[in-house]
Amino acid sequence: MLFDRLISRWTLGWLLAALGVPLLLLAALLVGRTLTGGPTPTGAAAGPVVTGPAGPVATDAAPTPAESVPAAAPAPDDLPVVDYEPAPRGFPTDPGSGDLRPLTEGLAPTRQIAAYDAPGGRPLAFLAPTIRDVKLTMPVVDHRVGWTAVLLPSANRRIAWLPAGGWTTVALRDQIVVERRPHRLTWYRDGRAVKSWEVSLGRPGQFTPLGRTFVLGRTPPPQAVYGGVDIFALGAIPDDPGAVPAGLRGAHIGLHSWHNDDTLGQNVTNGCIRLTRSGQRQLLGEVPAGTGVVVVDELPAPPATA
Repeated sequence: MLFDRLISRWTLGWLLAALGVPLLLLAALLVGRTLTGGPTPTGAAAGPVVTGPAGPVATDAAPTPAESVPAAAPAPDDLPVVDYEPAPRGFPTDPGSGDLRPLTEGLAPTRQIAAYDAPGGRPLAFLAPTIRDVKLTMPVVDHRVGWTAVLLPSANRRIAWLPAGGWTTVALRDQIVVERRPHRLTWYRDGRAVKSWEVSLGRPGQFTPLGRTFVLGRTPPPQAVYGGVDIFALGAIPDDPGAVPAGLRGAHIGLHSWHNDDTLGQNVTNGCIRLTRSGQRQLLGEVPAGTGVVVVDELPAPPATA
């Protein structure tokens, strides 16, 4: 210490004998000023100075890339391919099923890619670039380092995790929100309500499934009762496939028109969403495949277009 360099033991003993304790205390005070470069703080005890926001302090080195990106296990060649039929089991539940925030990014496979149950988890199925010759675009719902989560087609409220590679992304501007209690469908673009329509929805036992899904693709109307307007097939399927009529087994939930508007505002369908023919034509002309669709009981406040 600096104090030891300035005063020897002999000198310290002489000072104690000649001047006594008061001078020793004064010397100690002077040494304290020399060591600290200023007066001793008064008041509250001194502590660490926080110059940034409070929060945990990182003490470990940054993870290596191998630690940051969970490796994708090789996918067996005999995994099923997700098609129009119900998707294989085992995929995780969509944690944001009722989230009303628009999904603004779509993912389109460019080759057959493996779908996993978690980042670095188990491969459960393959996703192909098309389903029944319709190009597949799935909304992106989450990102992790090296992994992307999408809404799974041919399933309700399920997601799949995909490693990097074998797909491209597209921007999504639109969203469709369906409210079961007021029987209302609202089309949004860039987060703003464009137009609302009264709709018919699923009857008891075949209710229109709640949660997030998406526009899978469009198909011509198979019968005259659909009003001669193309149908949007959604990624969702009936919650209880066995409850629908035998002729509709294996079908997806659809968004379509009807030959008349007599049942608008009622629960009369097999789970599908019916709106006017003019409304269906407008959506067909504006809304691309991959657009997110969310079905809720009721919005906290009616949209401006209601």
